[in-house]
Amino acid sequence: MSVPLSAEVQVIALLRELDAETVAHPGGTLLAHLRRVQEQLAVWGARPALQLAGLCHAFYGTDGFPTPLLPLDRRAELAAVIGAEAEALVYFYAACDRRASYPTLADADAAFRDRFTGRTFTPDRGLRRDFAELSAANELDIARIDPAFREASGAELLTLFTRLRPLLSRSAWTDCHTELTTAPLPGGAAPRP
Repeated sequence: MSVPLSAEVQVIALLRELDAETVAHPGGTLLAHLRRVQEQLAVWGARPALQLAGLCHAFYGTDGFPTPLLPLDRRAELAAVIGAEAEALVYFYAACDRRASYPTLADADAAFRDRFTGRTFTPDRGLRRDFAELSAANELDIARIDPAFREASGAELLTLFTRLRPLLSRSAWTDCHTELTTAPLPGGAAPRP
């Protein structure tokens, strides 16, 4: 199932309005990265709300990319474009305190720390699955585009996604394993399955 064209067009227009085309990101611009993440989620069969969250996952910045496009007091603007479910996923992804949350995310009693509020809670399995899938799409895109990132972080990412394997779709896990266990080709290009 794909994202409704009208929602995608509105999101792309909003991203352009917020200068995502000019924000530097591995592989070009933030907008290019966001589109690739959405496309990866679509290939993996993610539902439209998760695909939209992939396209918007950096709106509030992240623990690894602290350049927000919108401040948190404007969450309603994004929700009006992508819907409440997708916006809640964007917030959840952005709010993750990775150091505190990653170690137990696959556990049923996972402690998730919101880096914006400092609050810790246990998210349900569905939310953790969405987070894992979005994280895999995001990190694999960067690893494919940036050989230096892949070299420096590939083993750590493989460890993370191996731990999160129970939350990942079969397609996402297969891509994580394939991309992160295969050595880069000469010249720095990552091999494709």
